Amino acid sequence: QVLLEESGGGLVQPGGSLRLSCAASGFTFSAYYMNWYRQAPGKERELVAVISYTGGSTNYARSVAGRFTISRDNNKNTVSLQMNSLKPEDTGVYYCSVEIRQRYWGQGTQVTVSS
Repeated sequence: QVLLEESGGGLVQPGGSLRLSCAASGFTFSAYYMNWYRQAPGKERELVAVISYTGGSTNYARSVAGRFTISRDNNKNTVSLQMNSLKPEDTGVYYCSVEIRQRYWGQGTQVTVSS
C-alpha cells in the first residue's frame, strides 16, 4: 500500500532553517508529482510546494516562494523540503502527499517557529 513517512520537523527560532524529508513506498515514485502541504492551528490545510516527476518543474505558495525549496531523489524515493528564513507563521504540521486516484497523506511532522 501507499506509505508516506515525514521526518525532520522541530522547534526553530525565527530566521532559522529546517529540512523536512518524506520517504515514500508502495507506488512507482518517479511516475507522480509530489506535494508538501501544511496545516496551521485553527486553519485549513494548504498546499506549500509541488514538484514534477523528474524535479524539473516546481511550484510554491506565494507565502513561501523564495524561502522554501522542494526537491526529490527518485533513486531513494524521497522528497524533501528545505525551509529557510522561517517565520512564526510557518508554524504547523507539514504533510507529504501524493494523488494516485485518491490523495494519500503521511502522518505529518510538526514545525514550530518561535523564539
